[in-house]
Amino acid sequence: MQGSRFAFGPFVLDPGAGTLLRNNEPVAVGYRGIKLLAALADRPGEILGKAELMDAAWPGTAVEEGNLTVQIAQLRKLLGPATDGGEWISTVPRVGYRFTGAIERRDGPARKPLALPDKPSIAVLPFVNLSNDPAQESFADGLAEDLTTDLSRIAGLFVIARNSAFAYKGKATNVREIAQELGVRYLLEGSARHAGGRVRINAQLVDAVNGDHLWAERFDRGLEDIFAVQDEVTAKIVEALLGRLRAPPPRNRPKSLEAYDLCVRARKLIDDSPQTAREAHLMLTRAVSLDPEYAEAYRWLAMNHWMGWVHWGDPIEPTRRLALDLARKAVAIDPNDAGCRWVLANLLAYERCFAEANAEFARAIELDPNEADTWATLSDIAVLAGRVEEGLEHIRKAFRLNPFPSGWYYLTLGQAQYAAGDYEAAVETLRRDETYRTSSRRFLAASLAQLGRFDEARSEVQLFLVANPHFTTSRWAATEPFRDDATRAHFVDGYLKAGLPE
Repeated sequence: MQGSRFAFGPFVLDPGAGTLLRNNEPVAVGYRGIKLLAALADRPGEILGKAELMDAAWPGTAVEEGNLTVQIAQLRKLLGPATDGGEWISTVPRVGYRFTGAIERRDGPARKPLALPDKPSIAVLPFVNLSNDPAQESFADGLAEDLTTDLSRIAGLFVIARNSAFAYKGKATNVREIAQELGVRYLLEGSARHAGGRVRINAQLVDAVNGDHLWAERFDRGLEDIFAVQDEVTAKIVEALLGRLRAPPPRNRPKSLEAYDLCVRARKLIDDSPQTAREAHLMLTRAVSLDPEYAEAYRWLAMNHWMGWVHWGDPIEPTRRLALDLARKAVAIDPNDAGCRWVLANLLAYERCFAEANAEFARAIELDPNEADTWATLSDIAVLAGRVEEGLEHIRKAFRLNPFPSGWYYLTLGQAQYAAGDYEAAVETLRRDETYRTSSRRFLAASLAQLGRFDEARSEVQLFLVANPHFTTSRWAATEPFRDDATRAHFVDGYLKAGLPE
């Protein structure tokens, strides 16, 4: 699923997990070694130049060629002789290196099947766009995402987050394998065709354990009825899984389909980079102008402003005040939307209104216990309050609901591991491709510094400051919602040891 594994001789290399196994036993190989071996194994028999290999292991960093020589020597020592008695990695003088063994590429990481929850569990897979117009892709995506939200609000169900379900978009994968990787029993599959003011939607509910189709139906309606169709599909699934309908409070639906489409597209861009965040800002601003009573658009616009001053270096004011005002407006429009509630809770915590923030988090969980983002955000706030074990428990719950999450989940996990003093685990987490090269680098640098790996820490600091040139430790410590002096001091100590500006 998440990238390929490489099998050769008695070894299995999983670059995504950062592991190398020999006869199913872990081999103690470092992060740079994993990156080098992955680059070589990905192109067996090809000569990879030294510059290319150094870029794979030390991306964006100028290092001496001797570092590469040392890493290759360590890899050869760990791997031992190849099955034919030669070396797995051969030297091409004055050029580079080549992997000489036979590679079996295995798709997807070796993941242990997740245990099924004690309640009916389901994931809504991305709907296939059957329209001839590729521009309708966001319509099909929005349909699946909204159905996930609707089902998630049913307390009797366990629902996987849309981010993890969308990891399978465009991939031909067996439904049983998907269900095992996500740890659910049921999958909702579907397709959508949108043309000429009409929509045709096919949906089917599958029991992935035995392959039975529990329910299937086709809907052919006018585009103006799309949200009624979503409600009907949700009701059918709940009836099939729970035997009775437990209707959640009504949702605030957009009145403008253009605003809806803009919001669907914007929420995919909001936390990728400052550049995509600006694009999302334009989309969301347009969405609220088209539909001034569309709560979700206000919610994401609030998050867009918050991320600007917390992560992207925008001025604190008026961005901070605007974010809070927008979040309050979203909740006022739709008090039954858990997403609006956790966004407001997060912003209130940053305003040090902790009692009000706690109440909003509690209400969000009451409204939607399956909202993984709520648990991940609550983890961040708990860690900064000094409740580190509680924070770790919350982020683990978030990962169970969202096994293939956005990169910021790994930032939150790495932060919690740092706070717990588990620096090795934090380094492993924060060097995952999902979060590496983001603002999580500050926690990576601090973790490396606490381990005494100062050269690596300073290298990460230099790379972090390229994207965050105005960062100072004092500003960060003053703006983060700390409630525990010892926890704040622990983070500041790591930052300064790593060489981050005071």
